[in-house]
Amino acid sequence: QLQLVESGGGLVQPGGSLRLSCAASGFTLDYHAIGWFRQAPGKEREGVSCISRSNGSTYYADSVKGRFTISRGNAKNTVYLQMNSLKPEDTAVYYCAARSRLFSLCVPLPERYNYWGQGTQVTVSS
Repeated sequence: QLQLVESGGGLVQPGGSLRLSCAASGFTLDYHAIGWFRQAPGKEREGVSCISRSNGSTYYADSVKGRFTISRGNAKNTVYLQMNSLKPEDTAVYYCAARSRLFSLCVPLPERYNYWGQGTQVTVSS
């Protein structure tokens, strides 16, 4: 059974940091383009960051550029999202997702992803 599990969310003050993890079971993340998405109440799901399979190229939404970093774990079948300088507007449920192995490049479009985790809540508040 293919499964993604996110962890690392929580409550943090503005300016703080969190590291989200996306762990896979039943398949190897290195063979897939991986995306991080978020959804705030009343808003559509948006692409935050993603990393391609083939060349490791990355994408960041303008709203998180310079603050968030996506990376693949070394031999741990995990993808991370390091989030620094967090702002209240970063508050959302964060999801990781994997594309089919047919597609090596990542794109920030949720409809292009086949496998999803259950999400982890990130709340930025003082």
